[in-house]
Amino acid sequence: MKYYALALLASIAVVTFVTAGPSEKVVRMTDSNSFDPKTITVKSGDTVVWKNGSAMSHSVTDVSSLAVDAKDAALPADAKEFNSDLIPPGKDWSYTFTVPGTYKYFCIPHEALGMVGSVVVSK
Repeated sequence: MKYYALALLASIAVVTFVTAGPSEKVVRMTDSNSFDPKTITVKSGDTVVWKNGSAMSHSVTDVSSLAVDAKDAALPADAKEFNSDLIPPGKDWSYTFTVPGTYKYFCIPHEALGMVGSVVVSK
């Protein structure tokens, strides 16, 4: 009986280890044309999921050539630009950050209304 219980505990530990994934953080896109939270801090390897709970489509964009205001888009050295394209209401989009530093991003249709955010990635 002891061996059965030990084997059961060991298999549960293995299942827990196998199913554990990278950390996931959530940013919500709102009807007030904002990202909530506006700034989020994550660790390298974490995935951020932007959830569109708004009645409008939004984007998550860090492409400097698409920004109306250059200060709304910034990347750490060696990081790649990203763009979700338009995310319809009720949908989400995710990105895994692997390069530490500060990322400044914006929503293409609502940048001029102040829909900007940042992700700070630590090591």
